[in-house]
Amino acid sequence: MKTHVTAQGTTLPVLGTGIGWRPEIAEAVERMPGIDWVEVVAENICPGHLPEPVVRLRERGVTVVPHGVSLGLGGAERPDAGKLTALAERAEALGAPLVTEHIAFVRAGGKRTASTPLEAGHLLPVPRTWDALDVLCENVRIAQDALPVPLALENIAALVAWPGEELTEGQFLTELVQRTGVRLLIDVANLHTNHVNRGEDPAKALAELPVEAIAYVHVAGGFERDGVWHDSHAHPVPQPVLDILADLASRVAPPGVLLERDEHFPEPAELERELDAIRETVRANRPSQPRPTELSRPAAPTGASTEAARDRLALAQTALLSALVAGTPAPEGFDRRRLAVQSRALTAKRADVVAKVAPELPVILGDAYRPAFFAYAQRRPMTNGYRHDALDFTEHLLADGKPEDPDVRRELTDWWLDRVGPKPMAQRPVARLARRVRLALGRG
Repeated sequence: MKTHVTAQGTTLPVLGTGIGWRPEIAEAVERMPGIDWVEVVAENICPGHLPEPVVRLRERGVTVVPHGVSLGLGGAERPDAGKLTALAERAEALGAPLVTEHIAFVRAGGKRTASTPLEAGHLLPVPRTWDALDVLCENVRIAQDALPVPLALENIAALVAWPGEELTEGQFLTELVQRTGVRLLIDVANLHTNHVNRGEDPAKALAELPVEAIAYVHVAGGFERDGVWHDSHAHPVPQPVLDILADLASRVAPPGVLLERDEHFPEPAELERELDAIRETVRANRPSQPRPTELSRPAAPTGASTEAARDRLALAQTALLSALVAGTPAPEGFDRRRLAVQSRALTAKRADVVAKVAPELPVILGDAYRPAFFAYAQRRPMTNGYRHDALDFTEHLLADGKPEDPDVRRELTDWWLDRVGPKPMAQRPVARLARRVRLALGRG
């Protein structure tokens, strides 16, 4: 594999043009011409049982990069050792030249704030403050030490902006690279999202970035509704996103560019046309020397305590996440309308993912699935992942004597009982579980 040397003296693989591998398009991806590499969602694969289409791609020499979504390196807590081990195992199983994650937080609460642990089920923005940067840098160093290959981090899309931010996105990412040497995964669709939703200039962000640290680039589609851009990964790539890609390509030759599509997959020919447009955009633009970025504050020394910053960040992130998923008041300084949009988006995504991990539920419940789940989610924040969420949602319905149709309720009960095996059962008080079952069967 070809490599190029970064300004930090390290090498990055030259990946070429790729596409996000998803089971729904596995067959099409195998047949697509000009696919140099693919990216897989790390949490969706098992190192000991790699999907056969992924194995075949690797045997053909196609590079596979695992892309994590659950570390939450921008959160107040240090990275979970188990999650880091799992990501490292996937990198080794795939023979990956690097792994990627996000600059985001995905959970909050817990012991540090003496509150209930909460999960967002989605990537949420980190405040661009020195506190958050100090915490992120330490978390990144911990992750780098635990991973067998280099790490690259992605800028995320955001519907809401933190009040009182102290750095621009470009400055924040530049400082992160200077302190840790981490690579960057720049998502140009996310730059467009932040332009529409937060008024941020993509050209200004690119001008401030250490573009020589870019490992690769994401390109994706979305849609605008009521003045808000939704980064859906379910729509064609719009021209403004290609324009940002052109700007980036004029500043540096990106080592790799990847098309993301997560749902509503079009015919393979349409995906191939989008890939051709991406290749042509990169080819038609020649890079120029990027300008160096200067920041006023010196880098924090390695080993400096971040505990006070972690405490402050934990309180702020818990207040925001609680407002989004538990109905508490909006923290001061946030746009309440945008928070409401983000809250609805989180619930919709939660319902969609639960439907994927437990596809029997929308089949059993039919059109009643989404309204029932939305009603449940308004009162029950997610605290333990999507699979537990599916079981808790079902238990909640059955405890309320729903669905009213006895045949549907019986089918739902059978589904639930089949899945609360010995381990989940041991985690629940027996009397409470028995009461739920009796209610579900109409015997309590």
